Amino acid sequence: MASSSFPGRGDFSLRPGSPELFAPAATEESAPWESWRSKRALQQPSYPDPEALDSVLAELRRQPPLVFAGEVDDLRTNLAAASRGEAFVLTGGDCAETFSEATADHLRLKIQTLLQMAVVLTYGASLPVIKIGRIAGQYAKPRSSDMETRGDVTLPSYRGDAVNSFEFTPESRIPDPTRLLDLYHHAASTLNLIRAFTRGGYADLRLVHHWNRGFTANPAYARYESLAEEIHRAVKFLEAAGVSSVAQMRSVDLFSSHEALLLDYESAMTRIDSRTGDPYNTSGHFLWIGERTRGVDDAHVELLAHVRNPIGVKLGPTTSIDDMRRLVDRLNPEGEEGRLTFITRMGADKIRHALPPLLEAQARDGRPVTWVTDPMHGNTITSSTGYKTRRFETIMDEVTGFFEAHREAGTVPGGIHVELTGDDVTEVLGGSEQLDEEALRDRYETLVDPRLNHQQSLEMAFQVAEYLKKE
Repeated sequence: MASSSFPGRGDFSLRPGSPELFAPAATEESAPWESWRSKRALQQPSYPDPEALDSVLAELRRQPPLVFAGEVDDLRTNLAAASRGEAFVLTGGDCAETFSEATADHLRLKIQTLLQMAVVLTYGASLPVIKIGRIAGQYAKPRSSDMETRGDVTLPSYRGDAVNSFEFTPESRIPDPTRLLDLYHHAASTLNLIRAFTRGGYADLRLVHHWNRGFTANPAYARYESLAEEIHRAVKFLEAAGVSSVAQMRSVDLFSSHEALLLDYESAMTRIDSRTGDPYNTSGHFLWIGERTRGVDDAHVELLAHVRNPIGVKLGPTTSIDDMRRLVDRLNPEGEEGRLTFITRMGADKIRHALPPLLEAQARDGRPVTWVTDPMHGNTITSSTGYKTRRFETIMDEVTGFFEAHREAGTVPGGIHVELTGDDVTEVLGGSEQLDEEALRDRYETLVDPRLNHQQSLEMAFQVAEYLKKE
């Protein structure tokens, strides 16, 4: 858990790469990353007033960066360690953040959940855990259809609070570019809260472990009590050895990430680091390209090929070896460690045969990749009561299949990427508390995809930790 395991700190403090060291944002004419505008751009909102959009983008280019180059460089170094099996990645957070839930209480619970999971995974893996939140930018989502029909009314689909409103009225569903400024300001306030929580004692290892002991005290989770007691003895040993007074036990690194979906926003937030002359996307530390937008000749790949951030790409079950190789050629041609992460989202019924050929082909290629599993998106179902949901046991089966595929290929399973919340919602079926289809009615709060609740998230961490201990 101690962040001294990695060089540098992702603490959002001023350092090389801070705002005063970023050159002013480039104009559209001079910025090399603006070449995305000549490519096919999928999943983009259709704004009715281009002049209003241009005014918003000009304002965004004048805003300070949300993250700094030095922090991004630290994360890239950490992800390089994960690609070598020297660290483990935990990415978690909302499927789609909302402006209304960008509050201290909601954020505190999400951070608490991530910290609790990280402690368990650190012990299970005997490795540093790189903590990345789907936080401070995940306000837009791709949709399978441009339009939504309810009864006799058809309107544009809800694409996240950064684009339009969930309310089903013609006015609310019109894409509004001023929401991009709302996105920026909510992300900025969220990052400030992250800094306060992770540096102000809330992340103290002893406190986080105390929360976990409370979790295992519930009879539903008694099977994890022995592992919790092992961690307890390890923490007591650190205290007896005097390590508890070390500052690293009281603070952690927590990096931000989101899908780089809205190209106008992401290009406006890209700046030149005047130390190196390199472009950095300053909207988040880690950015990923979704399964729907990963075409190697399309706009999303074109934009992110130009920035120095570590980049992720979601790979579904139909991904071919040629698809994967071309993405590496475009996004990491020189094979820089920590630059490229592949996030697999195959489905529990497909991962054991779809993933091994990709792992073996990339191993033959030799350029480093950090492999992470997203066990959520390939396992979505509709309940008999009409709710979009997932089954906890199916999610865990995909995680198991991910580890099995890596063992078969002799490659490194680098981490997990999950949609979760710190709240006690009822959106995913199963788990030790046996949440059933009727229980979905109790607190089904997501506006897009179902999330693991607090207890299910911790249960996943304990199960993955048990698996890591056997590796």
